[in-house]
Amino acid sequence: MILKKLMYDLTVCKVKSEANIDLSDSFYFIGKTDEEISVVCLTKDTPENTIERDDGWKGFRIEGVLDFSLIGILSKISGILAENKIGIFAVSTFNTDYILVKKENFDRAMQVLEEAGYEMA
Repeated sequence: MILKKLMYDLTVCKVKSEANIDLSDSFYFIGKTDEEISVVCLTKDTPENTIERDDGWKGFRIEGVLDFSLIGILSKISGILAENKIGIFAVSTFNTDYILVKKENFDRAMQVLEEAGYEMA
């Protein structure tokens, strides 16, 4: 399985509303529930109406389109990282999964996943 490194700094934040999110930005993920609106975005594109934020994330995605019948992909990756005391923030889209780790853990995360047989791109 190929993991594609994302070469930019990311922020995870909570916003008051989705009104001020610039949907033309190159990378963002919005999660809205009955309790909150969360955004993952490039740090430089953090919305102005952010009420809480956590900077300092880097990420990678599983390359290709994952079939919904595939089981355990995210579990295996998160398990390897957990065994190495590396916390994650995961985001799933229709096509694939994105895994974020704190910047200070990124190189180590890539190393342990490569040692476990994942190919890095």
